[in-house]
Amino acid sequence: MKLHQAVAKRILEYGEARDCSVNKICVASNVTQSTVNGLFSGRSQNPKLATIYHLCNGLGITLKDFFDSPLFENIEE
Repeated sequence: MKLHQAVAKRILEYGEARDCSVNKICVASNVTQSTVNGLFSGRSQNPKLATIYHLCNGLGITLKDFFDSPLFENIEE
């Protein structure tokens, strides 16, 4: 799995767990919907750590919480 795919799946996991849409996560995170859509579509292959950090803030979690998932164990280049 590529990094952008793992990040997108992780965002969806948190959204589903909190019954929260991706749009609500974007608004709470102050990250544009187009930025997150780029991750989902593959247009953005290398998400910036700052973007993930802002998403984590919007979700009320730490970076450690976000990356603490088997999704990030076997990332392909």
